[in-house]
Amino acid sequence: MNAAEKARGLEITTKIAAIVNLFKFQVPDAKADLKPWQNDPDTRELVDPDSIDIGFHLPGWSRKFQSRSILVQIRFYQDPLEESHRLIGLELAGFNHQGEAWRLSTVDNWQFVGNCQPVGEIQDRLKQFCRQVFELFDR
Repeated sequence: MNAAEKARGLEITTKIAAIVNLFKFQVPDAKADLKPWQNDPDTRELVDPDSIDIGFHLPGWSRKFQSRSILVQIRFYQDPLEESHRLIGLELAGFNHQGEAWRLSTVDNWQFVGNCQPVGEIQDRLKQFCRQVFELFDR
């Protein structure tokens, strides 16, 4: 679900702002998009209501990132017996002019998959960002 729609209340709004800052620390040129999903019925059908989704756009196509935009999906699990959400993982996907170029999931084995993957240094920075998001939600 778009981060802008999830920003209901001080605590989650503060965490969304922190996530943007953590990403921008790793990728200073990125511009955050708190509404990466369009608001139409077909898109709404695909959106996970238990996630916070943020898009980041680079100034152009990046050879190091092998993409021009990165979608960050922070996935949660809501126990029906509890009011709180529990972070289960992050999924990052890099997009170029042909569509999805690569994907990283912390739910599985933290490995990049795809035809065009970021260089090693960028992979390390993106994994560091994911670790920092886990720390943010462990507080």
